[in-house]
Amino acid sequence: MLTATKDLMLPATVTGSWPRPRWYDKGLWGRPLDTALLDVHFREQFLDAHSVVIADQQRAGLDILTNGDYHLDEDFAGRSWHHYPLQRWKGFEHEELQYERSRDGLLAFPPGTLMNEIETTWRWPRVVGQVEHNPRNPLEYAKLWRIAQARAGKPVKFGTCSSQVLSIFLDSHTAHYDLDDKKQLIWDMATAMNLELRQLAAAGAKVIQIEEPTIHFTAAFHPEQTEILDFMVDAFNHEVEGLDDVELWIHTCWGNPNMQKVYSGESYANSIEIYLERLKGDVWTVEATENDLAEIDLFKPFAGNLKKKVAVGVVNHRTLQADMAPVVAGRIRRALEVIPADKLVLSSDCGFGRQGFSRTIAFYKATAIAQGRNLVLKELGLEERYVPAADPSLQTDVLPDREPLTHLPSPWG
Repeated sequence: MLTATKDLMLPATVTGSWPRPRWYDKGLWGRPLDTALLDVHFREQFLDAHSVVIADQQRAGLDILTNGDYHLDEDFAGRSWHHYPLQRWKGFEHEELQYERSRDGLLAFPPGTLMNEIETTWRWPRVVGQVEHNPRNPLEYAKLWRIAQARAGKPVKFGTCSSQVLSIFLDSHTAHYDLDDKKQLIWDMATAMNLELRQLAAAGAKVIQIEEPTIHFTAAFHPEQTEILDFMVDAFNHEVEGLDDVELWIHTCWGNPNMQKVYSGESYANSIEIYLERLKGDVWTVEATENDLAEIDLFKPFAGNLKKKVAVGVVNHRTLQADMAPVVAGRIRRALEVIPADKLVLSSDCGFGRQGFSRTIAFYKATAIAQGRNLVLKELGLEERYVPAADPSLQTDVLPDREPLTHLPSPWG
């Protein structure tokens, strides 16, 4: 059900994660949120950081905001994105380095590369029993959303990783699960995640984003595995059961540990029909600026009857260049050659956190999305939306000529 974007032309947003303020240096590290919030130092940092990230995104002129993933720990290369659920569900113990057998062959990087350091540093828990929701340490997605939404004047999109991506590096050490066939493990994690998502929806969240089901990876590199692809479709739809009254987003990209490119030869060609036609959801997000919108024409056969909106990445999360609005507008125009304006959402390719770059660059990339949106809205004869960051009267520093009552007079008179 479209809620936040129903009557909004060219909505502007970002994927989710956002760089932290430098003073926000504490984390949950597996603790229940309720327990951590008893610590007055953590509580002040945590709540104030949410005020900051919401203020940043509203000032940037975004239409749909995020909580910046500020509940995730600031660990190496963004490992906490996977591990927040894994540290809280039943059935896991003792995080350890990956074993050779559990590693995806596509992710084998040689020593001397950053990706090798990431993959050999990340520790994963052992699966030692049936994985299920833990009522003694719930994920608290509803509370996390409330904390962000209470500070926002616009809808807050809450995102979480899909159960499918969680399974990639998990080794089974129990008779509950086959060591090589992870279908039952994925299904049980989808069941556990669904409970949290239902509670999130019941709390009033109107935009929920499931991040990185692994369908596009499998379809791109192992298209012959049709049985697995069919199962992944069923598992995803199971994960989001009961969310019919919220706007459901499906985020896909091609990896983002520490801003690094993970794959080569990646393509949505084999998965576009699956995402658009077979998965429950209202908005599908795709990485696009990374390859200069080379795959945007894949949407041509579906453009006349799109069952979902498409959120196209119009800024890249891997480059430090703070995009200029005219450049972003050009990418939007290119997307509009294929995707109807009422079906197009504007976003980043992926998140700006994960030990990536600074808040300043994230902010100006975000405001470039909003300003590029306004350039195109004007061309379409539609009303532009206010971007506080681009308001000349609200700039932090202005030329002394503009404040003649208090500054030295201009030598030019």
